[in-house]
Amino acid sequence: MEDNNAPATATAATETKPFQSKSWADVADEPDPEQEEAETSNEKSDVQLDSLAIDESKRVNSNLTDPDDSRIEAVTSGDTPYTSAKRFEDLNLSPELLKGLYIEMKFERPSKIQTISLPMILTPPYKNLIAQAHNGSGKTTCFVLGMLSRVNPKLEAPQALCICPTRELAIQVCRLSFLNMEVLLKMGKYTGITSELAIPADSANYISIHKRPPITAQVIIGTPGTISKWVIAKKLGVSQMKILVFDEADHMLAESGFQDESVRIMKAIQKGSSNCQVLLFSATFDDAVRAFVTKIVKEIFVRDYNQMFVKKEELSLESVKQYKVQCPDELSKIMVIKDKIFEIGEKVGQTIIFVRSRNSASMLHQALVKYGYEVTTIQGALKQEDRDRIIKEFKEGLTQVLISTDLLARGFDQSQVNLVVNFNLPVRYDNPSEPDYEVYLHRVGRAGRFGRKGAVFNLLCDDRDNMIMDKIEQNFNTQITELGSWKSNEDFENALKKAGLL
Repeated sequence: MEDNNAPATATAATETKPFQSKSWADVADEPDPEQEEAETSNEKSDVQLDSLAIDESKRVNSNLTDPDDSRIEAVTSGDTPYTSAKRFEDLNLSPELLKGLYIEMKFERPSKIQTISLPMILTPPYKNLIAQAHNGSGKTTCFVLGMLSRVNPKLEAPQALCICPTRELAIQVCRLSFLNMEVLLKMGKYTGITSELAIPADSANYISIHKRPPITAQVIIGTPGTISKWVIAKKLGVSQMKILVFDEADHMLAESGFQDESVRIMKAIQKGSSNCQVLLFSATFDDAVRAFVTKIVKEIFVRDYNQMFVKKEELSLESVKQYKVQCPDELSKIMVIKDKIFEIGEKVGQTIIFVRSRNSASMLHQALVKYGYEVTTIQGALKQEDRDRIIKEFKEGLTQVLISTDLLARGFDQSQVNLVVNFNLPVRYDNPSEPDYEVYLHRVGRAGRFGRKGAVFNLLCDDRDNMIMDKIEQNFNTQITELGSWKSNEDFENALKKAGLL
């Protein structure tokens, strides 16, 4: 296997074998419903987007707010007392970290998730934590603050490691903790803590892993493949590791995810630093993944661990208004987006349109551009530098509409996204007649981040779509409102008003 590596500034490493998961985001097109096998084409999309200059003055700082519907179940082990933190001052944080929270992050108080989880993370003897926290609850701040709190700024060695399932999420974690890589320098002014990204990079930044010096940054954020390579090559030492975080742990430890690499990293850290604290965070855990995670934490780290879960009914994201729209054909779906979503919803914020496959993304992009609309598209076939640029432009508010495969369904935080459109409903890759409930949940979670208002429009055009929608409603024990007519401006306006967006 060829080793790849690159310094981090946009510090990154180039992986020669990108992870190939069984996901719709990775295939060019979905299979014909009459065929029982998946299309495995690696055809590149012909979507080519011109770069835009980034206006640094347009950065948005999002204030964290408390979701009202959090019903949290905490299960603690042993006799360690934990006191809820109503204020960040209750956590014995350093003045430098408090300054970063209030001045840089502009937070006012811990969210409900943070009130309960932060004491479990920051109180000695630093027990492991398996945590489920719904989208927009501030879970990223939980583990980022945990990492920064455990690092000794005077020790120039890796002490905190955060592993994310995708390149985009790795960058997102870094942006949310430090607002972005540029602001990392400002945060360093307060804490002295150094950070490095271990993610795939463009070929221009390629450096052989054998030519790079050992990692001395104190916080490492990256993807499993790159992290594993660095550890195996002894470039990333783990002897001083104090805290290991898995973000979107359900995806990383699922059979179709990064299970082998994740377990390999866990074992290496346990061997080199047996007292390392492990935090596993995700918005969802199905029963199989939850059982596996519990087993791994017990068998590899062999010590007590705490748990925190949000009850299933609270994961339906009822604070986001969901609608279904019956469309007679695919062209009418495009007309709904053009005439209703864009024309009526243009003033309510940014929009993400989710499609199932790369070809669907390319088709929709071309159709909307043909009608004269400015949209950007992200999907797995794009070059990594193009994906980074598109993400950056959207997060900076320079583009308003983003078409995406499920590449961005997870962990993408953008406070200005108020509308989500499911052009295609999410279905399981191995069984297209069954909904992918967790992907649906994550998609819906892109709207109304951090307690803000949001709306989701599910576009349906045949019996299969309606069957899948019915199963989604049954699974989440909810009734999604159906709009009267896909042609009615009044129906869409009323829907946005009920969502609090007009």
